[in-house]
Parts: sequence; C-alpha cells; structure tokens
Amino acid sequence: MNRKLIYITVILSLYNLSVLRAQNKPDRELRINLNQDSSHYLKATFTAQVWTRYNESNPGTTVGYSAANAISGTTSVNTLQDQTFDIGLRRVRAQFYGKISDRIFVYTQVGINNDNNTAARKPGLFFHDVVAEYHFTPHAFQMGMGLTAWTGFARFSSPAIASILGYDAPLYQQSTNDATDQFLRKFSIYAKGKIKKFDYRIITSAPMLAQNSTAIKQLNVNSDFSYKPAKMQYSGYFMYQFLDEESNLTPYMPGTYLGKKKVFNIGAGFQYQQDAMWHYSDTATKNVLVQDMLHLAVDVFYDHPIGKKGAALSVYGCFAHMDYGKNYIRNNNPMNPADAGVLSSYNNFNGGGNLFPMYGTGTVIYGQFGYMLPGNMLGEKNGKLQPYIMVMDSKYDRLNQNMILYDVGLNWLMDSNRAKLSLDYQNRPVYNNTDLKVDSRKGMIVLQFQIAI
Repeated sequence: MNRKLIYITVILSLYNLSVLRAQNKPDRELRINLNQDSSHYLKATFTAQVWTRYNESNPGTTVGYSAANAISGTTSVNTLQDQTFDIGLRRVRAQFYGKISDRIFVYTQVGINNDNNTAARKPGLFFHDVVAEYHFTPHAFQMGMGLTAWTGFARFSSPAIASILGYDAPLYQQSTNDATDQFLRKFSIYAKGKIKKFDYRIITSAPMLAQNSTAIKQLNVNSDFSYKPAKMQYSGYFMYQFLDEESNLTPYMPGTYLGKKKVFNIGAGFQYQQDAMWHYSDTATKNVLVQDMLHLAVDVFYDHPIGKKGAALSVYGCFAHMDYGKNYIRNNNPMNPADAGVLSSYNNFNGGGNLFPMYGTGTVIYGQFGYMLPGNMLGEKNGKLQPYIMVMDSKYDRLNQNMILYDVGLNWLMDSNRAKLSLDYQNRPVYNNTDLKVDSRKGMIVLQFQIAI
C-alpha cells in the first residue's frame, strides 16, 4: 500500500476514534487530543440556522424587477410584491481551532451567510476567520493576528451565534458590516487578556476597500465611507466581571448561558478611524469633506439562574453614540427577501423588502430581556421554553422621528441547546422620502431552526 495512503488511513482512524469517544461524553465534543493531559488539542464545531419567513413588504417592493425587464425588453412586467414568503440559510458555520502547544492557539471558521431563493446561486464557502495567536502569559496577555472578529466597541460587536438570545443579534453593533469589513471580520492585530476580574481587548485593523462593497452609496451631501485609501482603524472593549468569568478564548460573546453561569458584567468600548467618511459640502460646489468615524458604547450584561427548578434570566442593555459623519444612514436587515430598490412612484425611504434604518449617525439605546421557564414546564425530555423581547430605539440625525424596532419571540431549547426552534415577530418603521417621518409600520415573522454541534 502507498505510504501516503497508510498515513492518511491512520490519521482518519485516530480522528474517528476520538470522535466516537467524544460522542460518549455528555458534551459530545468533536475533539482530537494532541497530548496525554489534553492541554494540546484540535476541536471542531458546526452551526446552522435555517429560516422560514413571512414578510410584509415595504411600499413599492419588487422581486426580480430588473432581470424581468431585461428579459422581456419592456418596463410593463409587474414584479411588485406587497408580501413575501421565503426559506433560507441565515448562517452555516464550521469552526476548527485548538492549542497546538502551550503558547500557540489557532482558530479558523468557514461558512456562508444569507442564502435564500433571491440570492445568487451556488454561494461559495469562504473563510470568516483565520487567526494565529501567541500566549505570552496564560491569562493576562495574549496577542494574535489575521482575519478576525476581535473588535470593539460593544459586547455584540462579536456575537456568539450559537447562543444568541433572540433569532438574531443586534447587528447595528457590527458598525461597518460588509462596508469596510467581511461580515464584521477585518485583517487585524489584537491584544487581549484578563487581569483578575478585568477583561480587555485592544485591536488595530486595516479596513477593506469601500469601493469593493455594495453597501456604499455614490458620493453626495450625506456622509458615506470614503473611497480614499483607508487609514488604520482602532477599537477596544473592556469589561469588569463581577461574578463568574466569561471565556475569552475566541472573540464571540454569548447572548444567554441558559442558567449555566452567574454573570454580571459592565462594559465600555470604542471604535475610531481617521478620515473614514466623506461627503460633498453642498450640491453646487461639491467640495469633498472628510470626517472621522467614532463610535462609543457602555453596556451591561446580566445572566443568572433563578430558583432551583432551572429558570434563568438574561438581560442586556446598551447605550451607544454612533458618529459616521454628517447625516449618515444605512438601511439594512439580514437576508432581504426582495430587491433593495423600490419603484420610484412610491415615497419610501427604507428601500425594498424588509429594510429599515439600522445604522446611522446619532444615538442608540438597545435592550433585550429573556426568561427561561423552569425545566418542568415541558417535562425533562422535551426541552425548555425561553420567551424574549428585544427593543432598539435610535435617534438618528437624518431622521425626523426616532427609529423604534422591536422583536417579540419564543425559543424552544432542545437537547441541551444543541437544537433550538425560535419563533420571532419583528415590527419595523417605514419612513417616507418627503420629511423622513414614519408613514407606516410593517411586520415580519421568522421561524428559525438552529442546530449546534
């Protein structure tokens, strides 16, 4: 037998043996131990979030409008949709990581995002993260670099997707999402660590070219990301952990511990980039002005078991000052089921589908509250229920009314949260183009099935 084939067979046999052993453990880890005391290891995880969704469309929403007109050679094709129903893959992720020596940690993540029936076919898997990290000390000081989600400025700037409280994370905290980054990841150098109860992360990042993003608008009198060569971006997030300590092995922060920890943290952070934004001074002279980007936030996270029957409380609150420059607004919502543009005859500022003003210059107050009901509500083998509510109240400079978004939902947690079924109702405002006030509100119902191994 070929020597290479022998090596491959032995490696696969060891891997399968490790997996079989892991499956007999309560945590069912996919793990290969590299030394006898298990301090050196490689580990794999898999998470998938599948959505089925009904959405009340923003006024003037179309589906496939440009393509239909191009094929027919006429503008008479009616693709107007006042409601949509779709099925899609919100996230599919596989992680591979581990400590390969006492001081070296490696982390990679591959996957896809936002694939539904209106998306381009055959989406390619891509690397979300590729990181190499060196531990100067076991806890106090570690450094790493690569394509990574280590970033400021708030807790859920890097959310742990398998333990999100609601059906999705507060995406406004991913402030440059796909504008100058790759689904929040950037090429960065970072330092992190824990000094007793104090947890910190400090990051220097090289923003990606804005002109390669579809999220950037043409230069106008309102601020947007500049096409000039980007200057370095600096961010940080700092927490004091009053009760149990949270892991900082990866940058991703859980939204709920389901009563497994007693956590009370107060955090603060920043994100800054010089000359990140630009806009015209006016419509006549069109002098180009540049502005810095600066985001600041303070937040609090509380997650604690209640009583002796398995109930638990999860609470998060954040106040953020967002400064993208003059009158910046970006409409967004994950996995839009329709065209982003709307028919010109409709006085709609949001855009098509489910879009709403998610990002903007101004202030944001965000809160989420979840309560896991006692374990005996459904019986020991049938999982647990966790109702929740999420509210976002944004006072953006460009809008003449606050942008208030809310979600109400219920999680059915199964098999120790390896499977979760979430039913969410979201209600969003729709602004008109005339005076940038709320004309109407639209709803969206999402049923998400999540598996996490």
